Amino acid sequence: MEEANQSKVAEFVLLGLSDQPKLEKTFFVLILLMYLVILLGNGVLVLVTISDSHLHTSMYFFLGNLSFLDICYTTSSIPLVLDGFLTPRKTISFSACAVQMFLSFAMGATECVLLGMMAFDRYVAICNPLRYPVVMSKAAYVPMAASSWLAGGVNSLVQISLAVQLPFCGDNVINHFTCEILAVLKLACADISINVISMGVANVIFLGVPVLFIFVSYIFILTTILRIPSAEGQRKAFSICSSHLTVVVIFYGTILFMYAKPKSKDPRGEDKQDVSDKLISLFYGVLTPMLNPIIYSLRNKDVKVAMKNLAGQKCFTQ
Repeated sequence: MEEANQSKVAEFVLLGLSDQPKLEKTFFVLILLMYLVILLGNGVLVLVTISDSHLHTSMYFFLGNLSFLDICYTTSSIPLVLDGFLTPRKTISFSACAVQMFLSFAMGATECVLLGMMAFDRYVAICNPLRYPVVMSKAAYVPMAASSWLAGGVNSLVQISLAVQLPFCGDNVINHFTCEILAVLKLACADISINVISMGVANVIFLGVPVLFIFVSYIFILTTILRIPSAEGQRKAFSICSSHLTVVVIFYGTILFMYAKPKSKDPRGEDKQDVSDKLISLFYGVLTPMLNPIIYSLRNKDVKVAMKNLAGQKCFTQ
């Protein structure tokens, strides 16, 4: 009983950039501005996909879900990061840490599945346009989006449930800005092999499978586009999926860069690498959600028109 009591950790200390206070102030301003752009851009996209009847299709329904998801994903961590930049001693309770891990993990897994769903939507639109209204009817795309959220939530619940059952004794300093699950697992004073295996399986399901699905979908899409006789027809077909493809490349490209870059073998460079790894992870969490609405608004004529109509209605009411 005594050992069990000693193993309980009431709170964690988030290291962040505590050893570099000058950088904290700079990054506070930068991350705050990026967060405001995320809220504004994605908030506008959610609003136009709901208010404009011309956007009540599967493509824009998925886009609205993606924008709402990006708001939820960043809101689950960025306010904590911003508070940490201004607080000398950055602490978070064990329960709050578990909630933050659950939300971040759930949103990340959901986005992977949702991007796969959006690839299927583009595949049907280009490769089978005559059946598109039937295949991607409201009775189909609403359950598809709901299943993305459900799958992400269930996966996160499993991973976080396994993590919080571990004993944490002694060191409670998380070398990160937030309760990043891998950083938290390093503090456990027990065997985490089950957690590692479980997360490995989840990565295959929620990263590997969607990537493979998207890759195969775009092979069929590209093949179909190249068969179109006119250059104008090819350009129009490609414009239908270019925004989604750009988002996919940025999303998975950033992940690949984070986990595939070589580790420093020089012990003197480990501290600098820790800082760079944390900053890369931080900017990954805000870069894609910030770029998504910019990409879709700049490259999509329907969204541009809907935003102009919304702005016109605001001006008219005033």
